[in-house]
Amino acid sequence: MTRQHTEQIIKFLINNVEPLDDSINGPGYRAAVYLTDGTFLPCVVFRNPEKVVNLAIRRFKEKQSVNVFSRSSGLGYADIVKSFVTKGNCINDYDIERVEKSKYAFPFNIQQQIRGETTMGWTGFAAKMKDGKYFGFGTSFHWEFFQMPEGYAVDDIAEIINHSYVLNTGELKNHKVPFFERPSDYKDAIIFRERPFFECYIDDL
Repeated sequence: MTRQHTEQIIKFLINNVEPLDDSINGPGYRAAVYLTDGTFLPCVVFRNPEKVVNLAIRRFKEKQSVNVFSRSSGLGYADIVKSFVTKGNCINDYDIERVEKSKYAFPFNIQQQIRGETTMGWTGFAAKMKDGKYFGFGTSFHWEFFQMPEGYAVDDIAEIINHSYVLNTGELKNHKVPFFERPSDYKDAIIFRERPFFECYIDDL
């Protein structure tokens, strides 16, 4: 298969992927990627770098008047720089062979149905499939990609039931919102979690 160049990658993303809004990092296009050495990355978010770069510049300026190793007012200058240059998973667009849709990215209209935290640091919800079955999902922070139950694709999801979980019997249960202790039957719940992902920044996206 012919290698996709940056312009072709951008065209594919714009024509095939509806971006997720992100007020901090900018819109994210979720996809899967083959690298030039054949490595397959099933979860990659593409963004324009402008918002992230502007955020870094602003944070650096805020700390310039503080001792570079000061920790007295939260993160020091060195910590701020470290958080931008050493954290996260990132790939270069020139290392990409081709891009395709990710089988772990919920359709945009389904993603938009997920509402709010169930309790501090945890969002639990269920997905009702088109065949009527329910599956439980959960995330502590990231929402971009989710592991899927065997035999099902993201396009099989009919709707989201917020603040709920599903037992191994298939029974749908509702969470108390917020909850401070896990329900006694939570040990019998099957939860499909968020997946780690890479990011790729492209100037003209």
